[in-house]
Amino acid sequence: MQPTLVAVAHGSRDPRALHTALALLERVRELRPRLDVRLGHIELNEPLLDDTLDGLSGSAVLVPLLLGRGYHVKHDLPTAAARAGHLLTRVAAPLGPHPLLVEALYERLLETGWTPAPGSAVVLATAGSRDPDSAADTRRTAAQLSERLGGVPVTPAYASAAAPSAPEAVRALAARGHHRIAVASYFAAPGRFATQTAAAAPGPAAAPLGDHPALARLLLHRYDEARALPLDLVRPELVSA
Repeated sequence: MQPTLVAVAHGSRDPRALHTALALLERVRELRPRLDVRLGHIELNEPLLDDTLDGLSGSAVLVPLLLGRGYHVKHDLPTAAARAGHLLTRVAAPLGPHPLLVEALYERLLETGWTPAPGSAVVLATAGSRDPDSAADTRRTAAQLSERLGGVPVTPAYASAAAPSAPEAVRALAARGHHRIAVASYFAAPGRFATQTAAAAPGPAAAPLGDHPALARLLLHRYDEARALPLDLVRPELVSA
């Protein structure tokens, strides 16, 4: 039997986040109808990841609905997998960076009516992390999006834990002569941070990635990648504190 795909969302107090995750998983099921697809949250929403794993048997692949490397990917998911000792578990890579994410970001920008033109620039707004790998992943996505936009400058900005903030990034771009600044929402779902960064936009602010079809394809891609690797059972002593 195929391992269960367990999509792991962060969780949010914004009720739209849960609805968005469920809609995204419906797209995944449409693409692969025979695959068992479940949802688990790190915090704030039910079902929590531990509860989802407790209800499974056999094997599972945890696919983070997270956009880069950071504490949740490096610590929380392996720790949860280690607690689920009754399962054979793999942990997939985070969603980003990946060209499918860039395509989703590009199309979300176009949905606002914004198009690249002289004086254009984009702020790539994301949650932020103290992990330098997370920042590196965001910078790589910004570079890929800039290339997709034909060289339009794309500046990363963060809602927490890192700089610059979205308002700071907007001011810096304006000081360099960019007067058509859009905000690309590098968030998997609506929530406080996505709303906060969108408010900083002097022009169009794109919707979060949400249930974009490219994300459904990317979830399955990460699942397949993890399945292709040798099974590495996570042991608690290998999980860093």
